[in-house]
Amino acid sequence: MAVILFAALALSPAFASTVVHRAPVTSHSYSPHKKAARRHTVRGQQAIEPARVTEIQQALIREHYLSAEPNGTWDATTVAAMQKYQADQGWQTKLMPDSRALKKLGLGPDYSKAINAGDFSFGAPPPASTIPPVQQAGFAAAAGLNR
Repeated sequence: MAVILFAALALSPAFASTVVHRAPVTSHSYSPHKKAARRHTVRGQQAIEPARVTEIQQALIREHYLSAEPNGTWDATTVAAMQKYQADQGWQTKLMPDSRALKKLGLGPDYSKAINAGDFSFGAPPPASTIPPVQQAGFAAAAGLNR
């Protein structure tokens, strides 16, 4: 029995599992300096083209918010006039013009060169007397009117 016990003690380290601790293998490594290397990306419109500034200045002059001559420069006088115009409308007064203010000044988007604008007419609709009776009945039925 002593021989079996001695053999068991002698062979137990040979069958014991060995655990090797290794650092995880990854392509990413932590560096506290990486965040400092990132650049802040500025988004949105940063400047207004001089031709557009001239249009805005002309509209502000027309609305009596600007008395200077249009020069195409987004200067302090133009900024103050636009802020006053927007404040009078009850809108925000950021440094960049609000889209509602531009539309109200008549400087909204120009769709005249859109793909489908060539065949479109901005004229008044035809008089009701030119609508065929069958079509009038269809309009009445769709509106829920009984004739």
